[in-house]
Amino acid sequence: MTAIKDIRTFTADDLAAELVKLGEPKFRGKQVYEWLWNKSARSFDEMSSLPKNLRGKLAETFSLTPVSEHIVQKSKDGTVKLGMRLADNRLIEGVMIPDEDRNTACVSSQVGCSLACTFCATGFLKRERNLEVGEIYDQVVLLNKHALEHSGKPLTNIVYMGMGEPLLNYTNVMNSIRIINSPEGLNMAQKRITVSTSGVSKAIKRLADEGMKFNLALSLHAATNEKRDKIMDINHSNKLEDVIAALNYFYEKTGNKVTFEYILFDKFNDTLEDAEHLIALYHQVPAFINIIEYNSVEGVSDLKKAKSEKRDEFVNYLRNRNVNVKVRRSRGKDIDAACGQLANKN
Repeated sequence: MTAIKDIRTFTADDLAAELVKLGEPKFRGKQVYEWLWNKSARSFDEMSSLPKNLRGKLAETFSLTPVSEHIVQKSKDGTVKLGMRLADNRLIEGVMIPDEDRNTACVSSQVGCSLACTFCATGFLKRERNLEVGEIYDQVVLLNKHALEHSGKPLTNIVYMGMGEPLLNYTNVMNSIRIINSPEGLNMAQKRITVSTSGVSKAIKRLADEGMKFNLALSLHAATNEKRDKIMDINHSNKLEDVIAALNYFYEKTGNKVTFEYILFDKFNDTLEDAEHLIALYHQVPAFINIIEYNSVEGVSDLKKAKSEKRDEFVNYLRNRNVNVKVRRSRGKDIDAACGQLANKN
């Protein structure tokens, strides 16, 4: 028996062609597409402007399997961590972070992760599979609902910083961005979207050639190959010099500065010598630097959060050398929703 095709795997043109095959006028494809990606329909019955017999045809011919809420956890600081169930019963997590005039969704791109960074809880889960376009999109829709409930305002930003390495699910991530950005989809500006990567050099260059202008963040965390090799296995195959070359190519093509994400670890990368290495990288590519507090993960790593006085010394050293740096405070730590803590505990 032939498997029923997921209707959200079709492009707009392909969907129109499918509707014609069903004996429907071509314009029905545009209507269905709008219901899927602009109105976020979760079933064919919700597509109320379509004739009832067409909705029946769609249900017989295609599948529509939205992601559902599984567990909702709310932090004291307003952060919401959402455990979500996929159609195959696998679980993923996403986070909604409210911050003054911003509501940011942190979405996942894979079930688990294959990179095994030593400081990240997700890295200790095996990668089970990539997420489909609709599964990434649904996270945004569900987290937007919580943003509206929390503040009465929709999401303002989306970051691909949840579970998984986005550039190892390249096609689905890019197609999800196109839909989120499109007026026929969620109509969110590319400048409001950030993709975070651990440093897949070839994929960064491919991104640059796409002609899109979303933001790119590099999970750096150590500014020499020697130290980065110890905590990020990907550095063995994507050395810093290759990643920097790719980031420069991205900047040349897009004009967008890159963000270096740098977690400060106690007695590992928090010395002034480490700061000098970071400054050297900073001068090799147009960039901003985010210094991030480490969120300890029980049973995962011996690494510890840098002491506050070391953090202040490190940051002030950078600022005194005209480095564009800011400290990013962790949110949602009490519900394991902060960076590096997504692990499907529940």
